[in-house]
Amino acid sequence: MGDSLVRLRNLSVILGLIALMVACSAEAAPKMPIPPAQIDAVLAVFAGGCFWGTQAVFERVKGVLSTTVGYSGGLASTATYAQVTTETTGHAESVEVVYDPSQLTYGQLLRIFFSVAHDPTELNRQGPDVGPSYRSAIFYTNDEQKRIAAAYIQQLDAAKVFPQPIVTELTPLKGFYRAEEYHQDYALKNPGNPYIQVCDRPKIDALKRQFPELFADYDGKH
Repeated sequence: MGDSLVRLRNLSVILGLIALMVACSAEAAPKMPIPPAQIDAVLAVFAGGCFWGTQAVFERVKGVLSTTVGYSGGLASTATYAQVTTETTGHAESVEVVYDPSQLTYGQLLRIFFSVAHDPTELNRQGPDVGPSYRSAIFYTNDEQKRIAAAYIQQLDAAKVFPQPIVTELTPLKGFYRAEEYHQDYALKNPGNPYIQVCDRPKIDALKRQFPELFADYDGKH
């Protein structure tokens, strides 16, 4: 009698496990393989002076899915505009660029960054903005970005593309902290601002002139 009860219990456990496996299998994957993702997004972070103008350039590049202005290089606790402008936080005004590598390469983003987004030979300043928060920097997210950026800087310096050496800082991304909402798409929302007219509008024009195949109109919807 005792052996029979044990066998019945064991059989009940086995049947329960089989039922569970069937249920889990039914809920797992579809019968056919699912299609690959249509968009494989990649992240890049650049600093090139006031982030208004840097964003205004990158958000008009075909293949860029989104841009966000923020702060990189310092701590989260100091990532506010009021603190960053004291030039004591270690942060640089930066732009996070999310792009589709099937349409755009990291090397193309670097070319735009060095040619029209800012002047990579100015140390801790861009035009009228002075201080380390306006420094030229590439915050790489992986070793491949580091390798490509370092090689490109070496290539440009060796070819003496600029009259002075490139001073762009190449450093790993340890954090990106979104800036206050009124800074997002600032150039787009404030086209009549004198600063935008003098400092940033020429960058957009240069992008359209130098890279017509990569230029895209932007209305603030991505």
